[in-house]
Amino acid sequence: MEAQVSNSWRKTLLILNCLLLSVGTSAGPLVMRLYFIKGGKKVWLSSWLETGGWPVIFIPLFIAYVNRKKTHGHDTKIIFMNLRVFIATTVIGILTGLDNYFYAYGVARLPVSTSALLISSQLAFTAFFAFILVKQKFTAFSLNAVVLLTLGAGVLALHTSGDRPKGESNRLYILGFIMTLAAAALYGLILPMVEMMYKKAKMAITYTLVLEIQLVMSFFATGFCTVGMLINKDFQGIAHEARVCELGEARYYVVLVWGALLWQCFFLGSIGVIFCGSSLLSGIIIAVFLPVTEILAVIFYHERFGAEKGVALVLSLWGFVSYFYGEMKQSKKIKSQSQSQEKNQVPQTEMTPTVEP
Repeated sequence: MEAQVSNSWRKTLLILNCLLLSVGTSAGPLVMRLYFIKGGKKVWLSSWLETGGWPVIFIPLFIAYVNRKKTHGHDTKIIFMNLRVFIATTVIGILTGLDNYFYAYGVARLPVSTSALLISSQLAFTAFFAFILVKQKFTAFSLNAVVLLTLGAGVLALHTSGDRPKGESNRLYILGFIMTLAAAALYGLILPMVEMMYKKAKMAITYTLVLEIQLVMSFFATGFCTVGMLINKDFQGIAHEARVCELGEARYYVVLVWGALLWQCFFLGSIGVIFCGSSLLSGIIIAVFLPVTEILAVIFYHERFGAEKGVALVLSLWGFVSYFYGEMKQSKKIKSQSQSQEKNQVPQTEMTPTVEP
């Protein structure tokens, strides 16, 4: 029953998860950068916050459980996830925790516009790993989208020499570049790994199960970052940092809470889009909204917006339109083929002769 409901509402879920992913992609980096701009120094804390909002997933899970109980009665399962999916989700969660640290380190050292353009390169990694792990088929339109979005990142990469923050050493700036690029590559691997897990789960994949996967994945990612915080003694320094932060103590905690919530939108949206579409689609949505992040960074943090960023934005939008136009054409083609097959099968069934001995 739940699988049927998920299929009937797949388009609605896709739109909802695209919205969550776009909000997380655009606003998450801005809030994280705000923390560092206003005096925050704790990289492990920032990486912890990327998945630290996982308890909010209990709310939709509880609602889903109540609805199932009304429909199916006392035989309703509390947990859908089997051991195979749990182990795979745990591994992906730990890799996500490592990716969180790479990304937070890059945001701490680089302007939002620079880190965003580097993260744009994750689309190329996603396309490569999707081809290897899940045999992703590329149409001319999807390949064109990957090329255009990757070119957009390349255009921006040619004009970042003047973006180094004041007081940042050249060594730390380069290290920030490397760590951000590593984050893009690792997340480009994580997205197809999630899609492969869906395909090899040997069980029905419902949206409730997707929520459970996000919960477990975020739990282990947060656990990985918690170990880093304990080793670095970040927990002991939060109260002091809140008092001396330029934001003020109350706003400091507000920024942390909002950061955790926005990043949870990002991660839930990304695996939700994979459930409704594919890992490549998730990567494309992330890439297309990164220029939006750059524009917001220019507005709120007064970062430079040159002609190259305008060109990158146009290329990103062009790639986005190209992908969805190709998907629409492919969908119509598949629909027409299935309809023609159904028409051909009916007469064959009716006209099949019976031969008696």
